[in-house]
Amino acid sequence: MLTKMTATEVAAALAKREVTPLELIDAAAARIAATDGAVNALPTLCLDRGRDHAKALMAGQRREAEHEPGWLGGLPIAIKDVTEVAGVRTTFGSPIFADHVPTKSHPVVERIERRGGIVIAKSNTPEFAAGGSTFNEVFGRTRNPWNTALTCGGSTGGGAVALATGQVWLAHGSDHGGSLRRPATYCGVTGMRPSPGRVTRGTVQDLFSELSVQGPMARDIPDLALFLDTMAGWDIDDPLTWEAPHRSYADAVSAAEAERPTRIAFSADFGGAMPMDAENGALCAAAARRFAEAGIAVEEAFPDLGRLTEAFLILRSQHFVVGREALLREHRDKLKPDIIWQTERGLAATPSQLAWAEHERTRFYRAMRDVFRHHDVLVTPGASTPAFDVMLRHPETIGGKTLENYMAGSLINAFATLAGCPAVSVPCGFDQYGRPIGLQIVAPPRQDTKALQVAALFEKITRLDRMLPIDPREGTVPPPE
Repeated sequence: MLTKMTATEVAAALAKREVTPLELIDAAAARIAATDGAVNALPTLCLDRGRDHAKALMAGQRREAEHEPGWLGGLPIAIKDVTEVAGVRTTFGSPIFADHVPTKSHPVVERIERRGGIVIAKSNTPEFAAGGSTFNEVFGRTRNPWNTALTCGGSTGGGAVALATGQVWLAHGSDHGGSLRRPATYCGVTGMRPSPGRVTRGTVQDLFSELSVQGPMARDIPDLALFLDTMAGWDIDDPLTWEAPHRSYADAVSAAEAERPTRIAFSADFGGAMPMDAENGALCAAAARRFAEAGIAVEEAFPDLGRLTEAFLILRSQHFVVGREALLREHRDKLKPDIIWQTERGLAATPSQLAWAEHERTRFYRAMRDVFRHHDVLVTPGASTPAFDVMLRHPETIGGKTLENYMAGSLINAFATLAGCPAVSVPCGFDQYGRPIGLQIVAPPRQDTKALQVAALFEKITRLDRMLPIDPREGTVPPPE
């Protein structure tokens, strides 16, 4: 039964000494052994390292943050395999780093471990976290537990699957164009892209970029808030970070009903400006209307997208130039086509194109600002389409529109990235084929608390968080649109 408990429940049991960290590691290990062969979520385990950490905690060592918000008390977690854990194989999903074992952990891992998190596994990811489907040449494909013929999404796909199947209680991830939010949507869990600077990025080479962030994934919103408390705070390694809030995110979520919003904006496809699966959009629209049950006005409202897709590709491609140009020059034959395409696109961009993309991003942010002047949050579908064939890199079409590249269906998530907004994905139901569907709740910049509180209200209305963990299920790919 331990693997069916929430992280918040288990953390409370740890605090009362009703269960030990070693017992939790054993429970997680048994669950991984029973389920991972079908889904391939956690290809690298570090159980002995975790047990050593657990024994230190139980002996009273390494407990300096015991009374701080986000204290996990010995809770086993998974770290995405693009983030270093000292002494543990970290491949970045790339054959270039297939045998890489770092000697030092990433700052976010150090923070999590200081606050009582015990790393027991690395979760699978696309190569260098680039892609909306989780596969790589080192560990292969990760499959959706609701239907193993389908993708779990990407790039924090392994983390989402590990949560849904009960392998771990919390999963760390990263997000650029939806990497924490889309896998959560596809797997029926919760994921959050925090505001830039909320969680340290530490070791990256583009410390002053706001496009990529680190963040939490969990089975429900209180667990998500707990894990954000664990991660949040100022870090000398990251100049964009700021201090953790005076009131913890967990406390804020517990007060969500008393501090509910008054007006919510909703849009399924921004007036037809972005591709959207018809049933997916309709189900999300019906789900958003349920906020009315809490006395909240729901209105159709959205910013003008303009040419945001092109601006996103230009700016994202520069991110790849910073991170992948040297690898392209030295290991081109070992990089997947999507990374080569994105990096070369960035190298070919002109200064005028870069300037135009920044102008377009600024215009769009001001349009978002105008929406937030009248609405507390903007709610959209969590993804443009439900989970697709696990053998595909990306869906070939969405809503009858052919996708030109692997990022073409990502704008439903990327718009929040470009506006610097926190965004939470929360389950909202299933389509006719039993595929999970989710909502995305986007709040103004640095209003992470508001995004979590609105998501918590929705979760209380629907109670969809009670459906996990699940056993992997075989299935078939739904027919094309």
